Amino acid sequence: MTRAKPEDDEYWNSSKFKAFTFDDDDDEFSRLKESKRAVNSILVGDDDDDDDDDDVERVSWTGEPVGSISWSVKETASSIHSGSEQSFPKIDTTPSLSKRGSGYSLSSLFKAKSKPGAFQSFSESFSDTSIKTYAPELRKPRSDGKDFVSDLSPEETVRRMQKGRAFSLEKFRSLQDKLLLLDEAVAVYDGNVITAVLIYLKRSLSKEILFRELMARDVALRHYVHYLKETGEQKLLVELLKALGRTEDMALIQYKEHLNIKDEGRRRDFLKSCLSLPFSQDDATHVQDHYTLLERQIIIEASDKKADADIFKRFPRKASILNMPIITTLYYSCFYHYGESEGTFSSPSNIRKTFRISEKQYILTALGARAKLKLWFDVDSLFNTKNWLGYTKKRSPIGFHRVVDILQKNSAPIQVLQEYVNLIDDPELKLSVALKYKCHDVIINTYRDLKDRQQLIVYRDKLERDSVDYRKIQELLNNGQIRWKN
Repeated sequence: MTRAKPEDDEYWNSSKFKAFTFDDDDDEFSRLKESKRAVNSILVGDDDDDDDDDDVERVSWTGEPVGSISWSVKETASSIHSGSEQSFPKIDTTPSLSKRGSGYSLSSLFKAKSKPGAFQSFSESFSDTSIKTYAPELRKPRSDGKDFVSDLSPEETVRRMQKGRAFSLEKFRSLQDKLLLLDEAVAVYDGNVITAVLIYLKRSLSKEILFRELMARDVALRHYVHYLKETGEQKLLVELLKALGRTEDMALIQYKEHLNIKDEGRRRDFLKSCLSLPFSQDDATHVQDHYTLLERQIIIEASDKKADADIFKRFPRKASILNMPIITTLYYSCFYHYGESEGTFSSPSNIRKTFRISEKQYILTALGARAKLKLWFDVDSLFNTKNWLGYTKKRSPIGFHRVVDILQKNSAPIQVLQEYVNLIDDPELKLSVALKYKCHDVIINTYRDLKDRQQLIVYRDKLERDSVDYRKIQELLNNGQIRWKN
């Protein structure tokens, strides 16, 4: 289209549009807005005014005219790579039309200058008004604040971790950076942060280097050991303890693995393999006893399953003896195998000797088992001892007041209770136990020995008249040979 010179002058002087000049004083931001409007005009399509035919080319922030082929190619590539909502459609470059027959260019596409009937498919692709296309925006420089987590220092990263903000540990690639990060985590005394950093170091460092560095950091080391215990990484924990020279701890960790073995035979074999581990002296004895006990229990269990003795019929077993504690095993032996010779594995005396059970513990256990069976003769045999003159005397390492308690819980007859109450040496304790279990003979004889007439009268009034114990107290009160204290 040709214009007369006056019309050109009027257009350039009065129009809101300006031609490009190198002396243009618009700032970069204004030019950015101009270029965005030029691109977005593709979607809108300006049919209101014929002045659009006179539209001039704008300039992008790169200094190239909007609509030039180089600018359009760059912008198309930028929009494809930026992943925006709507990219520019690809233009078929197949030479279906001759250059001479086409009045359109890439520049005209970006300026939305299409003649009616031409490029219909291109315009229809933007007919959906809900789709918005934006010109690519300038990326915010990293220098504008610390919004990019990859730019953070170890101290800032740890602070973000404490506050629950976004962070990345992957940027700490060198060993020095990783150790600085760990030291910062330790310095804030936050266990969660320390553990998170240790998990990253565990994943990104070889275990040899990690173990070496943890040796100089006690706090981090303790957190790492706890973490491995909680996650059940026993193999790595054993390697760590071995590297630290803590062989006893390593042995105990390995020994603890027996808890995960259900089969008794395999557990016994595992315990046997643990005997060669470097335990302390006390722990080694414990492991040896554990292995021996389980071995005995397996033998006893196999034998008693097939036993048809009378005691197994009167008192059927309620549970297996396997994996029971040593005292439970001793009680079982005293209940079902009391009186067997010491040469058998199930004999109470054999178990007592093998596992070095003290006399007090043995008496308590055997007393409970035999009293449960109401075998009072066996109870007496536990306390009968002979002196050097051959006289039999009862002696108890646990105190006869405790013996009375056990007998009463097992419903012992009053005669048996009174016999053992009389064996209590302390008069006040004896009277207290007798009153507790209503051992009338013991109470009456104790008040008589104490010459306490008033207490005897008080106790008489608590009894039924004409009962044997009532008449006995009355006879004592009428006895003139007793010199009462009150």
